[in-house]
Amino acid sequence: MGANASAMPGEPNGLMRPKLEDIPESCMALVLSYLDPPEIAKLARINRAFRAAASADFIWVPKFPSNYNFILSKLPDQGLITMDKKDIYARLCRPNSFDGGTKELWIDKTTGGTYLSISSKAMAITGIDDRRYWNHIRTYESRFQTIAYLQQIWWVEVNGDLEFQFPAGTYSLFFRLQLGRVGKRLGRRVCNLDNVHGWDVKPVQFQLSTLDGQHAVSQCTLDNFGNWVHYHVGDFVVEDPNALTKIKYSLTQIDCTHTKGGLCVDSVLICPKSLGKELFFVDEPYKK
Repeated sequence: MGANASAMPGEPNGLMRPKLEDIPESCMALVLSYLDPPEIAKLARINRAFRAAASADFIWVPKFPSNYNFILSKLPDQGLITMDKKDIYARLCRPNSFDGGTKELWIDKTTGGTYLSISSKAMAITGIDDRRYWNHIRTYESRFQTIAYLQQIWWVEVNGDLEFQFPAGTYSLFFRLQLGRVGKRLGRRVCNLDNVHGWDVKPVQFQLSTLDGQHAVSQCTLDNFGNWVHYHVGDFVVEDPNALTKIKYSLTQIDCTHTKGGLCVDSVLICPKSLGKELFFVDEPYKK
């Protein structure tokens, strides 16, 4: 009688059906630690127990890139340091501006790989102070909301340098360029190609070098009329994740037998080589 008297309706022999919430939170957190961040986020949306377990710091610490502390030191919002690791990871997966708004960095939400974008305003462009040659124009098609537009010039030279701490691995560097000035007419995207000239005569030369002796040179004839394209400059290897990597990069077309015009220079992008393969195709206008 005793066992049957204490039995719950619908439960044989008085046994309670186990619930997910009965599993210790630490055990669920341990299981989650073996998953990728997008998988963890998906489970956290399904169940409150998973959502609570997903907040454990020990899940997220191994998923941060090795330059995590360096990244935080570069960002103007030092309040990030006091946030939970899960919230810090989510924040770093979105573009974070630094160096006066001329650079942005973010991490890949699945792999934690570091992306770095550098505005044309952070580069040294020959003739940029003379509006007969170059102009900084505002556009919704840049993550920095501004690009450098070439009116006309004989000597095209764009130089940049960077000192940054990257995790170990191989990285690719790209220039994001377009021929033609984009605007809107009746709410539609239009590209004015009237000023584009000189790019079919000689190729543009791209260069990349690092302080430890790595060097890459590539040439390409620009023909991306009205489309943004990431032009691959070269790759470099980071062996010491605790050291600063010093990089110099450039775009030049210095054949003074003809003028060039109509070029838009948006930015330089650096990312892990494995994540940069998709950028060899025509890019879409940037959208926030």
